[in-house]
Amino acid sequence: MGKQEWYLEYEIHINRPGLLGDIASLLGMLSINIVTINGVHGSRRGMLLLCDNNEQIERLSTILQTMDNITVTKLRQPKLLDRLAVRHGRYIQRDADDKKTFRFVRDELGLLVDFMAEIFKEKGHKLIGIRGMPRVGKTESIVAASVCANKRWLFVSSTLIKQTVRSQLIEDEYSEDNIFIIDGIVSTRRANERHWQLIRELMRLEATKVVEHPDIFIRHTEYTLDDFHYIIELRNEPNEEITYDIIEQPSLFGNDGFSDFGF
Repeated sequence: MGKQEWYLEYEIHINRPGLLGDIASLLGMLSINIVTINGVHGSRRGMLLLCDNNEQIERLSTILQTMDNITVTKLRQPKLLDRLAVRHGRYIQRDADDKKTFRFVRDELGLLVDFMAEIFKEKGHKLIGIRGMPRVGKTESIVAASVCANKRWLFVSSTLIKQTVRSQLIEDEYSEDNIFIIDGIVSTRRANERHWQLIRELMRLEATKVVEHPDIFIRHTEYTLDDFHYIIELRNEPNEEITYDIIEQPSLFGNDGFSDFGF
């Protein structure tokens, strides 16, 4: 059996001098290597560990339970959120009721890009929805995450540079390694049946699809929020309300009321 990776997180009750050194020495005596270490939340510290077998971890757990200055909060094989917490020094905010909804503010774009890039690296069908007001950085974050994941991105519908509504792809664009970006507002307001046929084809493809404005997207399609694996919310500040009222108001120029506002 090869090396095993584990995640250790503990809460510090008394941050006395030498506490980290004692824990590092303990890990060394058990022949457990520290891969990464960082504070992850308040008085909590997280570590990615590398060991040879489960027996080392069982012995570590037993000894740590005897230490008065700390309480072990997590000792498990690392999940995606554990890796990101150690890397960035904080946990991603997650909805208490809907565990697939993750919240970010604009100051956390680096963390958001890293989070999406890790998802993009995974194989198979993934449907991701991203909510947010105009010009908060939704599309730019998707593109940046695609670059980080070494993936090619394709706009199926978008308003990033000019309005894009595609009704067909060329053969090599159907690659499962591509990231397909769909603007839910553009698709529901501007698209024809050929465009929707293309979207249905892409939904059957074992690849990652990212839908901006998923709430608008599901209003006019057979898809529901249950079909999404992740929902990401991006705000300018934590208390900002994400609303679509503005797109339902007719514009002064007689069109549908959303393109003038840069959605």
